[in-house]
Parts: sequence; structure tokens; C-alpha cells
Amino acid sequence: MILKRNLLSLALSSALLGTVPSAYAQTEEETTPPVDEAKDAEQQAADEATTLDAVVATGIRSAIESAISTKLEKTSIVEVISAEDIGKLPDTSIAESIARLPGLAAQRVAGRSSTISIRGLAGDFSTTLLNGREQVSSGDNRGVEFDQYPSELLSQVLVYKTPDATLVAQGISGTVDLRTVRPLMSNGRVVALNARLEENSLGRLNPESDDKGGRFSFSYIDKFADDTIGVALGFARLDSPGQGTRFEAWGYADLDAQTPRSALGGGRAQAVSTDNVRNGFMGVVEFAPNDFYFGTLDVYYSTFDRDELDRGLQLGIGFSGAQLLPGTTPTIQNGLVTNASVTNVYGPVVRNDLNTREDSTFAMGFKNEFTFDNNWKALADFSLSRADREESILETYSGIPGFTPNVNFTIEPNEGRTQLRFNRDYTDPNSLRLSDPGGWGQAGYVKFPEFEDELRSALFAGNRAFDDGAFTSLDVGLNYSRRKKSRFVAEAFLDLAGNPRPTSVAIPSGLVRGAADLSAVGFNGVIAYDPLAAFNTVYQPRTNVNQDILNKDWKVEEDVINVFAKLNIDTTIADIPVRGNLGLQYVRADQESEGFATPGGNASLAIPFSGGDSYGDVLPSINLSAEFFPETQLRFGLAKQQARPRMDQMRANNGYGINLDRFIYSGNGGNPELKPWEATSLDLSFEKYFGTKGYFSIAGFAKDLDVFIYDQTLPFDFSAVDVSLIPGTRRPPSTIGEFTRPENGEGGSLIGFEYAFSVPLELIAEPLTGFGIQGSYSDTRTSISPSGPLTGNAIRQPLPGLSRYVSNLTFYYENEGGFSARISQRTRSSFLGEVQGFGADRETRFVDSEKLIDFQTGYEFKQGALQGLSVLLQINNLDNEPYRELYRGDNEPDRPRLWSEYGRTTLLGLNYKF
Repeated sequence: MILKRNLLSLALSSALLGTVPSAYAQTEEETTPPVDEAKDAEQQAADEATTLDAVVATGIRSAIESAISTKLEKTSIVEVISAEDIGKLPDTSIAESIARLPGLAAQRVAGRSSTISIRGLAGDFSTTLLNGREQVSSGDNRGVEFDQYPSELLSQVLVYKTPDATLVAQGISGTVDLRTVRPLMSNGRVVALNARLEENSLGRLNPESDDKGGRFSFSYIDKFADDTIGVALGFARLDSPGQGTRFEAWGYADLDAQTPRSALGGGRAQAVSTDNVRNGFMGVVEFAPNDFYFGTLDVYYSTFDRDELDRGLQLGIGFSGAQLLPGTTPTIQNGLVTNASVTNVYGPVVRNDLNTREDSTFAMGFKNEFTFDNNWKALADFSLSRADREESILETYSGIPGFTPNVNFTIEPNEGRTQLRFNRDYTDPNSLRLSDPGGWGQAGYVKFPEFEDELRSALFAGNRAFDDGAFTSLDVGLNYSRRKKSRFVAEAFLDLAGNPRPTSVAIPSGLVRGAADLSAVGFNGVIAYDPLAAFNTVYQPRTNVNQDILNKDWKVEEDVINVFAKLNIDTTIADIPVRGNLGLQYVRADQESEGFATPGGNASLAIPFSGGDSYGDVLPSINLSAEFFPETQLRFGLAKQQARPRMDQMRANNGYGINLDRFIYSGNGGNPELKPWEATSLDLSFEKYFGTKGYFSIAGFAKDLDVFIYDQTLPFDFSAVDVSLIPGTRRPPSTIGEFTRPENGEGGSLIGFEYAFSVPLELIAEPLTGFGIQGSYSDTRTSISPSGPLTGNAIRQPLPGLSRYVSNLTFYYENEGGFSARISQRTRSSFLGEVQGFGADRETRFVDSEKLIDFQTGYEFKQGALQGLSVLLQINNLDNEPYRELYRGDNEPDRPRLWSEYGRTTLLGLNYKF
């Protein structure tokens, strides 16, 4: 990145201061008999033919039937998405599609769905696979950001809600398996082209931004050499602009004696424009020269570049000592000042910021399957998954020297939208100067977060089929994986360049680009200048290194061995067909972390520090499915589960010193000895099918998290660190003190109910042929306290990612003439979300409930010169649902914290397949 090159010396000085084959359980669409299924070749071929029809058939109903067929055949409780057609899955990323499944919900980041919670548990509790192999993350922890994966390159997604012993990387909440197409399953050559134009309803909020973009994808599938070689290639490009207006409140304060803690303390208004460019490539080569060997090479690569222009204004009101404008009276509703005019407002600070992010994701797997005879099969699978992220977060400040404006603010208490009005124009370049109007000792700031994540693994497995008895086959195997993840952040203050250093400078006319539009928050906007050009010409960086910044520099390494065995069941008990499996895993982990120990909070005294641990766990599981009545399944699952801890909690970084009040050593930091979350899970599901055309289900689950992770203060022997480096001469008499860090402790329960259905209305009445409805509803509640067991009058905090209520509803219509239409709504109740906060660190925020509506319609030409062509119209976020965050305190009403609108996006596209 340009910024990073300009501050290369800064990054160096800061430093001186101081795919995985995790699913052996094969999928129904595999082209050769899977090792872990007790089926003969003929039956497997029939299954493949059925799956092939489901994957490549066109239309909404075909996709639904393919998903239902897979759900019915699985012995685990799963949810399934199948692509409507090659290159036609309708969502910007796979996150939107996954979020429509029962019990799943997405969190929007900058207006786009990114992270997924399963059954009320955040992404840290789940695992993501690509073609059965564990994927790493370009983010700050393990949770995969699904917007890295173009929907156009995926043919199916399976979400396992109950564990399977052959899934060697699985989470407590569930396992998401993303799948690409299998070319040897195709009927022959298939070429698909997809192009869409899009437009955002908010228009151009920043003068250099664009409100129009597009998408393009290409897929090619073919077979050669008498169907012994199959090739699939896919490319998808996304060039999608994003626009957003938001206001963030910093809290609530007094304006006078009549308004205690009820008036806006301060806040920030922003006009944000993003340029999202993602390129994804998928390649698959399959080789089946004979009945003995079948090989598959999978490659996936994507880059995702995101440039965000963030312009706006921030100011203190109650927090800056502003007073009510003489002669005015505030409006108060339910204890909240909803309208007031104030004077003597300090500042404001006009911000022109630029945030850039470059992500790359790479995954490769080489699978080798061997069939010795009808009873013995073996598999060797090798994989690599790698993700990298480089960010730059640039802030530049300007203001009107010596001016304290009058401000009128209005807050809509239910929606949270805030309106500001000033008695001065902040778009006038002649009155604004680059400076430090906030009095912070800096004229700007810059950060450079970096992440690297790599995982290598090897899986060796075998399958023995049995001719007779209730047990049809035995799977055994061993998976070895090595993962390395690191984070590094360089930061610097920005000063105005010059000698002597000026306190302010005029904004160079050549940098002015116009004005950012902030009409959505009540005023005409702020000046827009080029922050990158200003950084290169006006500012001088001053390195900032402190304990908080050193805490962001860490490295975690893990070696994990997983040994598994699974007995597959297919039998009849009292004339009732029963399928399932009994499984056992032994997981052995060896982990180590490197970071810095900072004595006395003084970063200049920081020394390298490391730690780690080794341990093993036994994880039994059972899955049973009984068909008591025709086309019904009663499913039962019981298992011991685990999810590896967050990597930022495993960091070895720590700070330590002396608690002078108690005269003992004390400290805080990460915990490289941290062990996984563990849970005992129970699942029960009743499913009624109508062939493969429709179904309804009622499911319940309970998870007892025997081991949770939360911060604890415990005795600690400080002889493990060099206490002589702590400034001062007096030392406590004992090295035994107290250390606060994440620890394993008592958990709690998570209980939920899920209801789902998919019904073509022709089953009800023949005239309704073509119409259909899908829906789901989940109710999840927990006794888990993320901060640990409650004491005294403490109030239980919400579990991150948990919405008590989540629902999805879709109506669709499709006829044989080629016309189709669909409208979908997904809702989730309020929850504690995780966002990137100040300092590029993860923090939690209360996110208000939301309801998102998407619409899609299209027409496919079935015959004639245009056969194979289809047109598509989509409108995402149809009613421009805002994103809202709340302040939620003890014994206080909810107060607006953040209001954002991102507009509706309209897409018009063409698909062509031949």
C-alpha cells in the first residue's frame, strides 16, 4: 500500500522496539464412491446421477429440491443451500445465502453481511470448511469472513448442526462446508457467463466516489479422455460501491440541572463511501484413470480490496461543557433530550479519513482416493489454506480556529437518527485549516494492522465395509494440522510538517475535491480534500509505541493431531429403518504463543515473552435417524464438542507492575495456556418430507458448556517474568501476586427451538402450481454469562452473537415459461455484536433488531435464438433498513448509539449458459 511504503521505517522501528482436509465424511456429490459410506458402486452411481440432476438443473424449485434431497440423506442434522444454476446464486457473497438458513443469522459490517452466528453463538464457536477442509481467516481471530467467498463460485453449502466423528475440524455451534462443483459429475461441457450492473440509492456521498458498479463471472466445466479427466474453472469479479451515512453518539451527559445524563454528550457524523473490489478464482481437476484411483486437485484464490473514504465532523456537546442557548427550552421524551439548541460548543473537528484494506485468501487441496475391493478403501488428502490482510487507517483533522458554534440537535428516540444544524458552513475551504482543533496533541493519526494466517494439514483414512449386520462400515483416520497466525500493528501520530512545526496550515487548493454530503444528518456537509495526498505532502509521522500497541503484536502456533473412528449404522429395529453412526475422536493439541512482556507499562522496557501448553481430549458422538412413518425422520444427536480458543486471547503479551495500594505484584494480558471451550450437546429433530419437493421440521437442542472462557484474576507467580525491570527500588516481599487474563472456567447452558418449512403450494391446491413458501423461526436462550459466574448484584451480560429470535420468510413463484420471482425477509432480535473499534481492536456493541427484505425476479428464454439467456432484476435491502447500535446500561433505558443507513442496491443482470 502507498501509505505503508511511506512509513516503512516507522514499521521497522516499531518492530525493533520490541486445505486442511478436516472432513473425511465425503459428500453426496462426489464422483467416486466415498470411503466412509457403505454403498456399492452401482448404488453410489445412482446417487451421483440424482445429485447431478439437482446441481445443474435450472430454477428455484430445482435448487430447493436438491437441498431437501441432501438434507434427507444425511445422518447428521444439516441445513443446505444449492445454487439455482451455475453462476446464478443470487447474493453478493455466500454470507447472505447462509443467513437465510434456520437458526443462522448474519451481522452486517459496512452494510454487507460478513460474519455468521449459528444457534446464537458467534463465529468463534464454529468452523468453516472449503470442500471439507478447514479454512483460515484474514480477520483477527478464527471466524471466517464469508464476504471473501463469491457466491458465483460455489455450488452448495452444508451447515452441520450435529457433529460427525470424521469432521476433524468442527465447532461447538456448527460447521459450515462450502463446496465447489465436481466436473466429472457433469453431463458434458457447460459454459456460464454472468454480468450485472448495480446502483446504490443514496447516490454519491463523497465527490470522488461512485454509486454504480458491477459484477461479472465466468464458469467452464468439461470432461476429457473418455470421461477420465474433469476440469472446472471459475472466475468472479465484484466491483461494488458502498455508500453510508451515520451518526455515532459518544454517550449522554448533563446540559443543566434538569437534564441529568439525558442529553447528547457528543458524537460524530460521517459520510462514508467504499470501493469494494473482489476477484475470485476456482479451479478443479479430477482424474479417474481406473477403478483403483481417483484424484482431485482443488484450488481457490481471492483478493478483496476495500478503500473507504470517511468524511465528517465530530464535536462535544454535554461532554465539552456546552450550555443551552439562552431563551431556548429542550424537548424531553422519556428522560431523553430529543431537541435542544446549545452554545459554546468546543471544536468541532472536521475529519477526512481514508481506510484501505487488502485481503488475499488461498486454499489448495490434493485428495487421493483408493479402492482396493468392495470392502476396503483408503484416502490421503493434503491441503494448504492461507489468508493475509494489510490495512491502513488514516485520520486527518481540520477546523475553524477560535470558533465555538451554536448547535441544534434533534434525536429520533426510536430510530436513533440524529440531526445537527450549525451557524457556520463547514464546506468553505477558506475558513477551515489543517490543525489540531480537538487539542489532542496531534494533527492526525495512522495505523497499519497486518494479519497472516496459514494452515497446513494431512489426512490419512481408511474404510472397511461389512457385508452383514447393523454396522455397515468402519471409518478410521488421522489428521495432522499446523497453524500459524500473527498480528502486527504499527502506529504513528501525524504532525504538520515544518520547522518550527506550525499549529495550523491552509488546506492546499489542489487537494480540495468539493464537499461530502451529510444532508441525511441535518446539514449540508463538510469539506472534502484528498487525505492521502495530504498525508504525502503536509504531514510528518511521529512513531507511537506503548503497551496497548505492543499488545497487538503477537504470534500463535498450533499443532493438532486428530485420531478418529466411526461405525456407520444402517439397520431395522422392530420394522423401523434406523441409520446413523457411533463416533470417537481423540484430539491432541500443542500450542505456543509469542509476544511482549511490558514491565511497569513502559513500552521501551518491553522484552520478548512466550508460553504455551499441550493437552488431549476425547470426544464421543452418536447420530441416529429413525423413519417411524414413511417420509419422516426422527433424528437424535449426542456429543462432546470443543472449539479452540480465540487467538487474541491466547497471545503471550502481558503487562505487569506493582499494586501500590496492596503492595503486591499485579498484571494482565493474554493466556498462551488457554484450553478450548467444551460442551455436551443434545439434539432432537422431527422432519416430515413430501418427497423431495417440500418438508417441515421441529427441532430442539441443548448445549451445556462445561468449559467457558472469561477474564479472571487469579494468584500468579511473577518469578516467571523479570520483576527487576519494573521502575523503582521497592519490591513486594513475595513474588506471588495477582494476574488478570482469560481463563477456563464454569460455563452454562444454551437451549433453543427451531421450526422450518419449505412447501410448494401445489401440494395444497393445483391452481397454485409454481407458487411456494419457505420459512424458519428460532428461539434461543442461555444461562451463560460471558464475564463469568455472577456475584452480588451483578447483571448477566448477553452472549456475543446471540439473538433470541431469528426468522426467515420467502415467497416465490416460477413457471415453466421461464418467469420467476422471489421476495425474502430475514429478521433478528437485538444482540451483542462484535465490531472493529478504536485502535483497530475488537469490541462489543449492542446491535438493535433489524429486518432485511430482498426481492428478485427474472426471465429465462427456454427456446429460440436466445435459449440459455436469462435476465435478472434484484433489489437488496428493499426498504433501506438502517443499522442501529444502542447504549444499554444498568437500570437505564436504551439510548441511541449508532445509526447508519446504507441505501438499497438495485442490480440488473444477464446470465447465459451454453
